Amino acid sequence: MAKSPAHDAIPDDITRMGFEEAMKELEDIVRRLEGGQVKLDDAVNAYTRGSFLKRHCEAKLADAKMKVEKITQVGKALGLEPMDES
Repeated sequence: MAKSPAHDAIPDDITRMGFEEAMKELEDIVRRLEGGQVKLDDAVNAYTRGSFLKRHCEAKLADAKMKVEKITQVGKALGLEPMDES
């Protein structure tokens, strides 16, 4: 049985992308696939690449969340109050 892209390593060209660049390419792929004018082989390849882009974006977001949480914890340890967001 073939492995799914979820278990494969993310290709290097994707890992070098920033979040915004990867998200834009993922959105382009979704738009093309939703248009329904993609040949089957191209659709499978696009879906596979899209799954790698999705994983990369999720990892970038998780990393950013972790950094924000660390900053928040350091701020609390120093007795700093959160900024008023209004």
